Amino acid sequence: MQPFYFLRHGQSVANRDRVIAGSLDSPLTGLGEVQAREAAPALAGCGIRCIVASPQRRALRTAEIVAEVLGLPVSTDPGLVERRWGVLEGRPIAERTEYFAAPEGGESWEAFRDRAWAACAPILAAGPAPLLIVAHAGIMRVLRDRLGLGFEMQSIGNALPMRFIPPGTAGLPWRVDPVTKLQPEPASTPAIV
Repeated sequence: MQPFYFLRHGQSVANRDRVIAGSLDSPLTGLGEVQAREAAPALAGCGIRCIVASPQRRALRTAEIVAEVLGLPVSTDPGLVERRWGVLEGRPIAERTEYFAAPEGGESWEAFRDRAWAACAPILAAGPAPLLIVAHAGIMRVLRDRLGLGFEMQSIGNALPMRFIPPGTAGLPWRVDPVTKLQPEPASTPAIV
């Protein structure tokens, strides 16, 4: 696999309100739009040739803002949608006490991981390198897990561009690094969504 870039969507209404969005189609806030505009110049010098996004509004709008700067089209993949949290969607984040279990009407970690990886693997194999995936915190966790970086409960910040770098030698782990340090998020943005 080639190096690729990942961008979590900008701040959504659900992020701002500290509720679980999951499959809800929460739009970007004004701050989320600004965050996407700030991320675009950092990605402009990366040679990105392809943008694939989750079709959920918060990710798709983030991708569209970046795509305007990069002069690229955006394609979507329904496999990149965030994990379904069932009865917990729209509820305060504090009510999610068990990450790995399947809430009523939702996906377990394993079901989500397998579904999301089934979408990510062909994107990474087929897309012209380097490519950019614009999606959600859950998709970032799946990428980390499947590429041998380990499960990470804390998510990356909204609209913080990350670069995944494959090992130079077989058997060594992948690396993931921020593309650039952007403005810190406001304290009102949750660390885990």
